[in-house]
Amino acid sequence: MPRCGQVAPAFTARDHAGEDVSLAKFRGGKVVLYFYPKNDTGG
Repeated sequence: MPRCGQVAPAFTARDHAGEDVSLAKFRGGKVVLYFYPKNDTGG
């Protein structure tokens, strides 16, 4: 599992509007990734 400061793997995901967003779009800048846990799960 990548940790702070490590390179994240390339991926594409859908945003809240249903548009595809690729991590490569942000190459060269700083990015914070946050994955919201599924509702009603511990954690």
